[in-house]
Amino acid sequence: MKFAVESWAPDYGAPIEAIEGLDPTSVQVDASIEMPVARWAPIAPPAGIAPPERTLFTDGIRRVDARVWVDGDSGSHVGLCASYAAGAVMCDGRARIVAAQVERGLFTLARDAEAITCKHAIYPVRRPETEAAQDLVLSVHYRMGELEMALAGAEPADLVIVDGPLKGRHGMAHVVGYVKTHHVSYLPPELDAVVARLECGERTPVFLIGGKWSKHSWYLRLPCDRAHDWTGVVRCEITGDVEVADVVATADLVTATLPRYASESHKDTRAPQNLHPIAGLERELRRRLGDVNLLYRGLRIAAATNGDRPAA
Repeated sequence: MKFAVESWAPDYGAPIEAIEGLDPTSVQVDASIEMPVARWAPIAPPAGIAPPERTLFTDGIRRVDARVWVDGDSGSHVGLCASYAAGAVMCDGRARIVAAQVERGLFTLARDAEAITCKHAIYPVRRPETEAAQDLVLSVHYRMGELEMALAGAEPADLVIVDGPLKGRHGMAHVVGYVKTHHVSYLPPELDAVVARLECGERTPVFLIGGKWSKHSWYLRLPCDRAHDWTGVVRCEITGDVEVADVVATADLVTATLPRYASESHKDTRAPQNLHPIAGLERELRRRLGDVNLLYRGLRIAAATNGDRPAA
């Protein structure tokens, strides 16, 4: 029996499940944006293409510090005391953090909720995007994404890599979403076969993903020891209102640039997809979030002082 061991640590799940197990996309996909489907083949960046002088990487992290109950005139409601942060790293011959911001919030549907103040932090009330209690964690993620996109313009850059999918940013060819994990199948099997043939440092042709915000997208394989057809494959995206010629030029630039930032498995448990600048930024943002045990104890003390139900 032949088998391959996934390079990602099990704690992070997997960058992709079996490709035949991915849910097909529910939106329309046009694979003929850059070239006819019949001509689809791996694409290497043009010879001599110069990487940008200034590349900005942005990322965000989130954490639930405590689950709480908010009691008031409107009844008892569950809530999340959460911390989230975003930052940006500029790579221009050296790597340096040029922006970092930490925010906290009490995410709850309780209409009469008030900010929670404890010894080490304040949790302002953050209203969820929906009225479903199960979506509280998604609301934390949404706020983190907003903060991350706000920092994408922290400093002028020739290329901006946003860790994760783009969220509604339009008309900017140099802002690229960087998707490390795959949950949806966007291409038919015959075009997935082109992804499987990618060599390290090659990309697929650009395709257009429809939906609420249309996006141009392509797959790229980073330097790696190939264990299976999708090892080291990431998906990049640019919003759909950018001219195709500009998207193709950016796709070539990204394909020539990102391999130099790919991580190695002996240094990173999410190699090669977890790029070096992003990994370093994540470590610094986690440090800035503070000690979760200290914050949790502070919340319990604040709850006892105010006569509220202690955090679970």
